[in-house]
Amino acid sequence: MRETTTLGRVRRGIRQGADRIDAVTPRERDRAVDALRAFAILGVVLGHWLVTALVADGGGLRSASPLQHLPWLAPISWAFQTLAVFFLVGGHVATRGYTSARARGTTYGRWLSARLSRLFTPVAAVLALWTVTAAALLLTGAEFATVRTLVKLALSPLWFLLVFAALTAATPFLLRLNPLWPLAVVLHVDLARFGLGGPSWLGWVNVAAGWLVPYTLGAAWTRGEVDSRRAGRLLLAGGTVATALLIAFAGYPASMVGVPGAAVSNLNPPTLAAVTFGLAQCGLALLLRGRLRRTMRRPAVWAAVALVNLSAMTVFLWHQTALMATTAMGLPAGRLPGLHTVPDGLGWVAARLLWLPVFTLVLAVCWAAFRVHEQAPRHRGRRSRVVRVHRGSRRTAPEAARDA
Repeated sequence: MRETTTLGRVRRGIRQGADRIDAVTPRERDRAVDALRAFAILGVVLGHWLVTALVADGGGLRSASPLQHLPWLAPISWAFQTLAVFFLVGGHVATRGYTSARARGTTYGRWLSARLSRLFTPVAAVLALWTVTAAALLLTGAEFATVRTLVKLALSPLWFLLVFAALTAATPFLLRLNPLWPLAVVLHVDLARFGLGGPSWLGWVNVAAGWLVPYTLGAAWTRGEVDSRRAGRLLLAGGTVATALLIAFAGYPASMVGVPGAAVSNLNPPTLAAVTFGLAQCGLALLLRGRLRRTMRRPAVWAAVALVNLSAMTVFLWHQTALMATTAMGLPAGRLPGLHTVPDGLGWVAARLLWLPVFTLVLAVCWAAFRVHEQAPRHRGRRSRVVRVHRGSRRTAPEAARDA
């Protein structure tokens, strides 16, 4: 029977769009790389939405975390702290891209400019909006502590971009760096900090060294040095055992994200436990490549992954704003469970899960409003291929698949 309902037409349109994206994707593209990048971005987003709470306290808001009150929920952070996978993919893609650019005769400056433009162009919109928002809140009498909390959470993703940009700029010097060298730096920094009573500021050396480990592991992946399943198993097993030992016997926190009020954070700055945990994640990611490639042959799945990659920075930069906008819009209704209340029980966790679709909807609004800032650099570089479709949209879905 022919599909004549509106729902049927929508489904048919989605299938046709997914088929077009699948058809124009180059055969040589490693779709598993895109899948891993999408997984890493979405993992960070969901992790923040699950462990970040804004508690209505008097006339203001303060940040909190369910991990403060329910430490046995620490395994949640193991599933959603996926930055190591993002750095792994970033190192792999940047190394491969730089090598190809050099072979084509492209200068380092042009290559770096193209790489960084997509990272930092969307940042301007975030900074502008929150500068205006913070000024407006202060002028209307909002507590300074509340404004500080909101701005800190909204702009917290920027530290990641700065580190990633610095490593990207250093790619030509990291092409042959063995990941064991930055791992050794992290080990010695932690020994000095925790074992010998060294100054706490020494830990900030690990901001570079800690993320260099998965980034240079990505370069080793490009060189084919960790391309075997044996390497993936070694990283997964070794990283898992080392992390378990560090948590059980060396006093490292079980949570792989920062917990307000905790004496030590595994992430800010990165500790040896966070790095070994990242190695385990990278090993798992490398082992899953074959399965991901097979899954990505499904047009509908691949289309979703391609579109996430196309707007990865927009999603990453605006997901905290979506959470805070939802929280602010809900304040007139009183202290809503899972949104304004103290995250001290399973009731809060259950209520927070119900808020996730709302956060997603608000993030979709942010995406619709600000995605142009991420895609604009590509528009300017492809004027001859721009096509106006769908009420003024300047890119087709197949173009998205080619560029994701």
